Amino acid sequence: MEQPKITLVDTTMRDGSHAVRHSFTEEQVKKIAGGLDACGVPMIELSHGDGLGGSSYTYGFSKVDEFKLLRAASDVIKNAKLTVLLLPGIGTIEDLKRAQQCGAKAVRVATHVTEGDVSAQHIGAAKELGMFAVGFLMMTHMAPVEQIVEEAKKMESYGADYVNLADSAGYLMPNDVKARIEAVRAAVKIPVGFHAHNNLGLAIANSLMAVQSGATYLDGTLRGLGAGAGNAQIEVLAGVLARNGYDTSTDFYGLMDLAQDAVDPILLRPQTIDNGSLMLGYAGVYSSFLLHVYDAAKKYNLDARDILVELGRRKMVGGQEDMIIDVAYQLSKS
Repeated sequence: MEQPKITLVDTTMRDGSHAVRHSFTEEQVKKIAGGLDACGVPMIELSHGDGLGGSSYTYGFSKVDEFKLLRAASDVIKNAKLTVLLLPGIGTIEDLKRAQQCGAKAVRVATHVTEGDVSAQHIGAAKELGMFAVGFLMMTHMAPVEQIVEEAKKMESYGADYVNLADSAGYLMPNDVKARIEAVRAAVKIPVGFHAHNNLGLAIANSLMAVQSGATYLDGTLRGLGAGAGNAQIEVLAGVLARNGYDTSTDFYGLMDLAQDAVDPILLRPQTIDNGSLMLGYAGVYSSFLLHVYDAAKKYNLDARDILVELGRRKMVGGQEDMIIDVAYQLSKS
């Protein structure tokens, strides 16, 4: 039986932005975006790690304005869809319009797994602009399968071209991925995608399970660059999928070379499963919290693992980064 074609979505310059503290330059973006395009990657995502409008005191400021970076990427992309992430409440429809003017052809509208309804206006606006629109459900370990299905159906009804399920904390086990992908795939008529984090070392295994369960879009980043222990490593994905008979129409060797030449030199720290990253996956905490937690632990002379356990106990979600300092302060007094 012939395997379905898998569309790889690279998010090195979005999720990877967390790992380099949002320090991408126009020169770096051109090298990465141009290289990905030449390797045949069909969707290349770029924005602040927390999406359009994320550059702020709460989430960290970008070294270079994201719209300048979008224009730089647009200048070198010939075939791929330049893609942005937008979290309603952080990014606005005006931000989306400006991104399109800078060359963005696609947007992934991201919400907490139980809040798909807040994506309606932004998906609708994207379709009116003629953009490819994706519904992106974050932190999918925090809801039962039945609720994930209902949220995915909402995004489909708003006009999403596909719906993406994100293991934002790197918490899911392969069987958890299988259950979620199969259920959503059976409930919607649009394709389903998957976004993995590697906090428990399962990003590649979970991504392979996702495609075996019916997903046809997979996220990855060069060298796995991303929040926490990082994302599924796109050059590894390309190799693993090829070994399993899936067509991605990407240049496997080219992706390896690009990772070595464009990403290795800008790594601020090895993209490994250190103690903090491991605790993200163990406690089910949003991966982009990690650097904020390290800063808070240093400020209050705490073990970062204790902060992460408490954040997991309180079920903190993306958008609550400002609470990390409060939690650290309370722990320091107890």
